[in-house]
Amino acid sequence: MKDLGALMKQAQAMQEKLQAAQARLAESEVQGAAGGDMVRVTLTGAGALTRLHIDPELLAPEEGEILADLIIAAHADARRKLELAQTEVMREVAGPLAGMPGLPKF
Repeated sequence: MKDLGALMKQAQAMQEKLQAAQARLAESEVQGAAGGDMVRVTLTGAGALTRLHIDPELLAPEEGEILADLIIAAHADARRKLELAQTEVMREVAGPLAGMPGLPKF
């Protein structure tokens, strides 16, 4: 029974680390860019789009399709960076258990 108690304490400690990591991620931001930084987007750790920068040169009427493509590409870049940050935090929290079935994924 002593081993079960130790296991429960370890599980509780991991849960606390996970909650702290999720809180850190929620407060973080990542930026994605496209078109040589002509379009930049900022996402929160939860994936919400909070900022969008568009270079004024792209606001000409004939640039609409290019602008749409660049916004999509910048968002994809930011999502990729966010996923990498989330994976890194999960590895930090889970240590050698990272990637095991049953552990939460971001």
